[in-house]
Amino acid sequence: MITLNEISLQRGAKILLEQASLRIYPGHKIGVIGANGSGKSSLFKLLLNELQVDAGDCLIPSDWRIAHMAQETGASARSARDYVIDGDKSLRAVEAAIAENGGDDGEALAKLYAQFEELGGYTAEQKAGKLLDGLGFLISDYDRPVSDFSGGWRIRLNLAQALMSPSDLLLLDEPTNHLDLDTTVWLESWLQNYQGTLLIISHDRDFLDNVVSEVVNYEAKKLISYTGNYSAFEKQKAQRLAQQQQAFEKQQERRAEIENFVRRFRAKATKAKQAQSRLKELQRMEDIAPAHVDSPFHFSIPCSDKVSVPLLSLSQVDLGYGDNTLLKNINLTIDADTRLGLLGANGAGKSTLIKSLAGDLAPLVGGRTEGEHLAIGYFNQHQLEVLDMDASCALHIQRISPKAREQEIRNFLGSFGFIGDRALEPIQHFSGGEKARLALAIIAWQKPNLLLLDEPTNHLDLEVRHALTVALQQFAGAVIVISHDRHLLKNSVDEFLLVHDGKVEPFDGSLGDYQRWLAEAKKAKPDSANAPSQRGSDNDKVDKKEQRQKAAAKREQLKPLTQKLKKLEREIEKLQTKLADIEEKLADTSLYEGNESADLLQELLKDQAKYRGDIETQEEQWLEVSEALEELS
Repeated sequence: MITLNEISLQRGAKILLEQASLRIYPGHKIGVIGANGSGKSSLFKLLLNELQVDAGDCLIPSDWRIAHMAQETGASARSARDYVIDGDKSLRAVEAAIAENGGDDGEALAKLYAQFEELGGYTAEQKAGKLLDGLGFLISDYDRPVSDFSGGWRIRLNLAQALMSPSDLLLLDEPTNHLDLDTTVWLESWLQNYQGTLLIISHDRDFLDNVVSEVVNYEAKKLISYTGNYSAFEKQKAQRLAQQQQAFEKQQERRAEIENFVRRFRAKATKAKQAQSRLKELQRMEDIAPAHVDSPFHFSIPCSDKVSVPLLSLSQVDLGYGDNTLLKNINLTIDADTRLGLLGANGAGKSTLIKSLAGDLAPLVGGRTEGEHLAIGYFNQHQLEVLDMDASCALHIQRISPKAREQEIRNFLGSFGFIGDRALEPIQHFSGGEKARLALAIIAWQKPNLLLLDEPTNHLDLEVRHALTVALQQFAGAVIVISHDRHLLKNSVDEFLLVHDGKVEPFDGSLGDYQRWLAEAKKAKPDSANAPSQRGSDNDKVDKKEQRQKAAAKREQLKPLTQKLKKLEREIEKLQTKLADIEEKLADTSLYEGNESADLLQELLKDQAKYRGDIETQEEQWLEVSEALEELS
């Protein structure tokens, strides 16, 4: 059992925990939730002995093996499979001892081989292959060096390495951020069968619902434990808040908004099976809404008064990059009441389709026709990069509408959580979540009639995700969404398109049906971990020399982006070293004693904020380059 007894934890000048207590029992699966910046990742660092408590006791059984998912990966020359097996440190230690023995000591060597067998050494490659396969890697990827993979795929390798490691305690910090829906479902299944103690930080409520049986919430610098999954936590919290009159009034407003959406949906639903599935989710939304009445985020997305019929259409369109055609013969008409969710694996072409709808990618073949009054609100992670880091939230809006009154702008931004002076500060030191909220605010201010959203929830915490879901329900225009957040999909769209095998086709079913379709598709394809030859050259009938030539040409094509990625990684590493040095100085208690240290303290805090902002900016660029690499890979 892990015991946190009356602990206090401070990072710099910010107090994260104050006399907080928590017990973590063996075998429990726990979701750790709380607002961005509340200290969830710091709790993990504490358990990993990378941080020390400022007061109280943190007691962890000395014999517990702890595994965690690293957030960064260097440009290693090791193969993907070897990198994953490296997660089993005990196995690697025995392998090294066998190599060192060299056969000189027969008795010792026999014992080492017995340990090797006991640790599963003879099946390690097969186990690593199953993890790689489950996380979306092809068998041809297994022997590629880690340095060949883009950022998002390296994070998947880190996850596979953590799952490979034998552990009594597994710590996962936002494991689904770089996963698509398919691999998220696979990870759920793996974690459900995990026998150890699991602590997981996630803002994906459906993922938490399906994995955890306990929730620990950061509340007023305390760690409050709730029995049950995330939905159970919401109900318990709602019951407490509903006792307050003000909360009750807000609750009724939320119910009215959701009931209105249910009525709109009933009126237009045409597929009985899908209708019933959606209505069940919407009725569930009514139940959970009260748990969020104390949220600071209550924004809406107004719709343009003018619409065209249709808003947008693609006719016999082929999409891709250069000579590489990803999607063929797409015919798609977007009307004012279209609400679509895009399904399909990473790399299938979902983002490519949205880019084409947004007008950022011209069709290779066919036509894209805009309605006269089309007004697009387009969100993807690159939108965060075009924000002016030296401008405030208010200035971003003012540039769009120079004649808008300052109070009107500040009231509007307040609904997105930019309250008081926060709306007037330069955004250079904003977190990824704050920048994502600002990007959404800019879209909402311009009153679109078509929302194109590519993974809008990646940087958002649970409260903002809930507010976005409600805002999408109220939005009167068309919505097209890519998201691995099933709760958002189930409560904001009424139809799905499947992007698969170069085609874009209607998917007649719910997300539950899609998960069953994935399972059947998985059964139908060969098991790469057990039968690699079936997915290799025997099936493909491709000359190995030609494969090598194509791989070399692909590497040459990706080289500029790969080099830029490596340069960014070096810059981030330098900045992190400088930040670590500053934070080490801030941890010195003598710095807070006496007036003569005040100037130095202010200077260190200023430098700390600067380096954190610089790191975040570089990391955002790293993500952009990584995503570009993924698209081309």
